[in-house]
Amino acid sequence: MQKEFKFEILAELGVISESNKGWRKELNVVSFNGNAPKYDLREWAPNHEKMGKGITLTETELEALKKILIG
Repeated sequence: MQKEFKFEILAELGVISESNKGWRKELNVVSFNGNAPKYDLREWAPNHEKMGKGITLTETELEALKKILIG
């Protein structure tokens, strides 16, 4: 039996891009299955009813990425 998948968007930090079909690539803070929230970068359908593949980052990982991008 497959476990039910749950998510809760705790904070919407920003939209990076939007496709002509309305899907948006967003950076959010999300809790998956009641676990500790993480920074989440992925595409979302309008109203967040569906999600695409993405990546999640802890705050430490996000800070490391920021240092790489900024230099």
